Amino acid sequence: MTDDRPDGTESHDGDSAGADDDANSLTYADAGVDIGASEAATAALVGAVGGSEGDYAGLLDIGDRYLALATDGVGTKLLVAEALGDYSTVGIDCIAMNANDLVAAGVRPVAFVDYLAVDEPDEAFAEQVGEGLRAGADEAGLELVGGETAVMPEVIRGLDLAGTCAGLVAKNAVLPGVAEPGDALVGFPSSGIHSNGLTLARTASTREHEYTTPCPFGDYDTLGEALLEPTRIYTHLLSPMREHDVRAAAHITGGGWTNLERLGDNRYVVDDAFDPHPVFEFVQSAGEVADAEMHRTFNMGTGFVCALAPDDAAALAAGTDGRVIGRVASGSGVAIRGLEL
Repeated sequence: MTDDRPDGTESHDGDSAGADDDANSLTYADAGVDIGASEAATAALVGAVGGSEGDYAGLLDIGDRYLALATDGVGTKLLVAEALGDYSTVGIDCIAMNANDLVAAGVRPVAFVDYLAVDEPDEAFAEQVGEGLRAGADEAGLELVGGETAVMPEVIRGLDLAGTCAGLVAKNAVLPGVAEPGDALVGFPSSGIHSNGLTLARTASTREHEYTTPCPFGDYDTLGEALLEPTRIYTHLLSPMREHDVRAAAHITGGGWTNLERLGDNRYVVDDAFDPHPVFEFVQSAGEVADAEMHRTFNMGTGFVCALAPDDAAALAAGTDGRVIGRVASGSGVAIRGLEL
């Protein structure tokens, strides 16, 4: 499954600044991603196979260590790549979306296999995809150990790219996975939209523009190039996370800031998040998207969050490009920028 991951809800709550809840205000559901149906389908699948719905990775006991597995795809970001004829970065996204999920469990990724499905074979874009996979693997510090290319003209239109990442971790190095009231939250900047919510971003961006439109912000040549900015890879955080006794971590992907709720049944108060990249401001303005919808769909500038004791949090932030962005309290929900998610 390679479309956008769920974002949690499509309500506006009437709290948008500059994006009123009216007929022109775009939601993820309007763009084509039905969150309720997606969550119901996921729950049905998990229930049938006997898995755990909230885990970032599956862990298999192999003696003194765990073998960890995660799988994910690039989603509808591929449609932007197709429109521009530029597939050179989507392989990085594919590696990142999988490797970052392992990092959120405290696991070091070691190997990756890809699955490329196409309606017809094309050496040019296959080479570009491969270049991106190699670049992502190098950045993540893992090995590409194989893959599969399937030609399925009656199933696939264009191409689909997904993969599976394997990691190894000592049993005593797996993160507990649950934050505690009193913990601090350390956030780390994202590189842009990453690979979630692209259905909403694409729909908003192309209301009155084309992917080839000169980009009105940043150092990008075109708007499509800004949307293709590769997902940041966070494997460099593994050693600092262990050194500073991180209790739990969240990869801010589908569901946006509601991913913090995967750290346990607490209240997460975020009062110093990284500023949103200009691409988010553009998407919100172009689609007249409510603030709550933006924060339930996108990372809004912060791509990874750790929960740990306050003294350790200051040291973790000082030794990385992170900063203390908030705290864990008793209660429920996520409070950020005047919103209650």
